[in-house]
Amino acid sequence: MKDNKIYVYGFGNPGRQDDGLGPAIIDKLESDGVEGIILDSNYQLNIEDAHNISICDKVIFVDASIDADEPFSFNKIEPSAEITFTTHTMSPESVIALVKDLYDKDMEAYVLAVKGYEWEFVEGFSSEASENFNKAYTFLVNKIKEMI
Repeated sequence: MKDNKIYVYGFGNPGRQDDGLGPAIIDKLESDGVEGIILDSNYQLNIEDAHNISICDKVIFVDASIDADEPFSFNKIEPSAEITFTTHTMSPESVIALVKDLYDKDMEAYVLAVKGYEWEFVEGFSSEASENFNKAYTFLVNKIKEMI
């Protein structure tokens, strides 16, 4: 087993149907007791997340996406060339750019984007997103085992 610390961060709003896929995957990882990872979730990424993520060797961001391939996509990302953010949201690329700038740390970073379909102010996933959730979760658990 490699000695890697992996931070898995799910973000999205559980009160907006499929937007809650990211935090739901974090909840399932926690309830299933998947080992070798540090878990976190929130409605959105924030500047402060760079500090928490900087203690790890790798980070996997998990989010719902209207643009993702079905059932999900998994892509390596690089720090953004320009850190742009508002008080409302930051991108994963901006967060890892802050890790590099503030902590002089390069890290492997990935985004698991789970295809979502419905975004109304209702709790619970669409049936299609529920299927994508299960496929993305199985993929993620296997990917974590490969990485640690």
